[in-house]
Amino acid sequence: MNQAHDVDDAQMRQAQMELTRILSGLKHEVPILLFTRGGENEVFNDAARQALRFFRQLTDKIVLREFDLSHEKAREMGIDHSPTLVFDPERYNVRWLGAPLGEEGRIFLEVLLRIGTGKSDLNDAAMGVLKKIDQPRHVKVFVSASCPYCPQQALNALKAAVAKPEMISLEIIDIQANADLAEQYGAHSVPQTFTNDVLTALGAQTEELFMSSIDKMEQQTIFIPESDAVEVECQLVIIGGGPAGLTAGIYAARSGLKSVVVEKGVLGGQVALTPVVENYPGMKEVGGKTLVDIMVTHALEYVQIFPGEEVVNIIPGEPHVVQTSRRKFKTQAVLIATGASHRHLGVPGEEHFSGRGVSYCATCDGPLFKGKRVFMVGGGNSAATEALHLNNMGVAVTLVHRRDRLKAQEVLVQKLIDSNIPILFNTEVKEIRGEKRVTEVVLLDNASGETSTQPADGVFLAIGYDPAVDLAGKVGLELNDEGYIKHKEFRTNIPGIYVAGDVAGGFKQIVTAAGYGSEAALAIFEDIINPYWKEK
Repeated sequence: MNQAHDVDDAQMRQAQMELTRILSGLKHEVPILLFTRGGENEVFNDAARQALRFFRQLTDKIVLREFDLSHEKAREMGIDHSPTLVFDPERYNVRWLGAPLGEEGRIFLEVLLRIGTGKSDLNDAAMGVLKKIDQPRHVKVFVSASCPYCPQQALNALKAAVAKPEMISLEIIDIQANADLAEQYGAHSVPQTFTNDVLTALGAQTEELFMSSIDKMEQQTIFIPESDAVEVECQLVIIGGGPAGLTAGIYAARSGLKSVVVEKGVLGGQVALTPVVENYPGMKEVGGKTLVDIMVTHALEYVQIFPGEEVVNIIPGEPHVVQTSRRKFKTQAVLIATGASHRHLGVPGEEHFSGRGVSYCATCDGPLFKGKRVFMVGGGNSAATEALHLNNMGVAVTLVHRRDRLKAQEVLVQKLIDSNIPILFNTEVKEIRGEKRVTEVVLLDNASGETSTQPADGVFLAIGYDPAVDLAGKVGLELNDEGYIKHKEFRTNIPGIYVAGDVAGGFKQIVTAAGYGSEAALAIFEDIINPYWKEK
């Protein structure tokens, strides 16, 4: 018994010596303000005091000041939870709501080291993303004492707050000490990260993904490094990062062509905004974003992807020159896979209330309308799928279609019926009204010619797409009668410029777009070997 006690004491002394050695690296003082309120969270209050006293014994760099939450200082700093630790408020905006218990002790030590040295130790890729942030980001990371993954995510946030204190503020929040905040944010698992009160991460991330998430203000699952090159030479430039473009990249690279993908918007295109995909071979049911992540991850094994770059011009020649918003590409071939964009109704109020009740993406905006009444306009697969998605989220949705029957697949129509979703046939939305937000819609009954005004909190539109052919028009590509890029076996009227996917017409399906992308890539490979335009 005494021997065991002696061993424990020896291990404790060894641990203290190691911590003392680590903390000897602090370059300057670490002021810590501790705010507590008597009778509230006393277990955590005492734990915070004990931890601070313990670390003060190991280094004289910690300067501690304690305040009651009734103190004017607490009001000035907007602090209302006990305990709250504030670290070096003159230089940083880093707060801890709770006490460093269990796994959180690792976080606390990292806070002392980062604050006390002023070094973030971010890797170059993550720092490159962080440098782009030019608007304030207030980050909240919810943690618990028993979570082994929380220290990693908290450290990511801490590094950001230390590296760019003028833009990044941080609150590390213990869910057990702050049950009210956990309930308010729905943080019932850890770690969870919110940026400006938007959920940006579930679980721990790499540094690069974390920085990308707080930059883009949305959850990121794939990190694509940026390139500083002002000029890139390759054999194929693929414009568009949807299923057609990504598949073309894989097939072209596997054929030996040095290829790149350039995408100005969301990788995956419309697929990334699709709630559920049920007809992609091998995947009975998969989220659109998940399917895109799989495709992008696969493509990255073969091609370099340039996200967030808009192609502003294509200059045909030998080589072709593709000019983007950031750089210039010299290439033997160009594949245009720019897809299609949401079609608009063109009725009064649509543009005015866009983003204020009018939406083109149920996945994106649906949660904002839980418990509210909305109209879904359209009669195809997209409209039916998104109506079902809204209904599953608890939105009171009514489908509006101008014809007497839906164009959607029978299986989707049956699901609408089974879900008791009201359908207004022979009906059109003629006007969207409101003040600050949508409050009502004007409907036209095509059968009777009568109009009616219905209360509404939102209007979702899924009425088809318009092909993205602005670039094609600029370069001089011919269009067909329906407005799609004219082609023969993916070859356009300009030698060396090709087309694939929704911008070429045909069925608007993921599997067909991917198929067209593969075929186009193989056609390009054949033409580079034997240029048909040079044949006598």
